[in-house]
Amino acid sequence: MAPAPADLGTEVIGVPEGSDLDLDLRVEAVMEGVLVTGTVRARAAGECVRCLDAVEQDVVAELQELYVYPGRAPEGDDEDDLRELQDELVDLEPAVRDALVPALPFQPVCSADCPGLCSECGARLADDPGHAHDRSDPRWAALAGLAGSDPADAAE
Repeated sequence: MAPAPADLGTEVIGVPEGSDLDLDLRVEAVMEGVLVTGTVRARAAGECVRCLDAVEQDVVAELQELYVYPGRAPEGDDEDDLRELQDELVDLEPAVRDALVPALPFQPVCSADCPGLCSECGARLADDPGHAHDRSDPRWAALAGLAGSDPADAAE
């Protein structure tokens, strides 16, 4: 277990700072440096993009990162993509961020059938399934007066 760093997420969902990250890692010495592979598990919290209710869900991401010894980058690899050992230590935060953030849902929802909010008044539609507004089009009002009917009927 390790505490989650700050800003581990997106605008709508992320892992709260200081919450537990479950790291199941294997660390291997290889010719170029140290290879870290494994799984990162966390509990993400955010809000539903449809109704803005709180959302919590488990996130699992696979991690594989090579930390090279200084000056021992493999031939042909872009050196900007490689992480180096710093005083024989591995900084996992960037690798965890690179693995976990893309595993978060792009548009988290509280349930698959969440109806969201009313586009006119902002009411939560799950609380009131029969929610509706009188939708009379003001452009039809003059014609409705001639026909002697309700403008809502003329709009249909």
